[in-house]
Amino acid sequence: MFSEPATSANRLPRQRLPRSRRAIGMVELMVVLTIISMLVTIIAPSYQRIQRKARVAAIVNDFRVFSAVFLSHAHETGSWPAETAVGALPPELTSTEMRGENWVRITPIGGKFDWEYNQIHNGVRYRAAIAIADAPGTPLLVDLDMFEELDRALDDGNLATGNFILGFGNCPLLILEP
Repeated sequence: MFSEPATSANRLPRQRLPRSRRAIGMVELMVVLTIISMLVTIIAPSYQRIQRKARVAAIVNDFRVFSAVFLSHAHETGSWPAETAVGALPPELTSTEMRGENWVRITPIGGKFDWEYNQIHNGVRYRAAIAIADAPGTPLLVDLDMFEELDRALDDGNLATGNFILGFGNCPLLILEP
């Protein structure tokens, strides 16, 4: 009934894992890291495509909204606003016509919007156009593939023809009136 006090002689020896068993944790970790790196390699291009499509959609929307505002202003007043600096909203446009903070912000591809009135691009004078151009501290990302996607969404899919072209310095240019 009485149990003997535990002594070192009648204790069960502590079981230890063999040395090779400890190394399996490292092998498993390496396998998991390999699988994760393979998944990232597969997923990264899809993520980049999604980002590109989102940028294109945002710019297309901005071009459509801004062109509607400028066309409406020209229709109501009979004239286009005067030329302004990159990122500056023409003073003739009122806050009821356009929210100025949308015009002056940095675009999804860098640079800022630029109202082009009676300006020359690649040797051709355009009466009214909207461009995205480099601005101090906000360089324009020149990505011809993205510009072609923009052209397919806005125009004829050819950057050399139509109303969406590459202007001076490879800046995207939406022509409102040739």
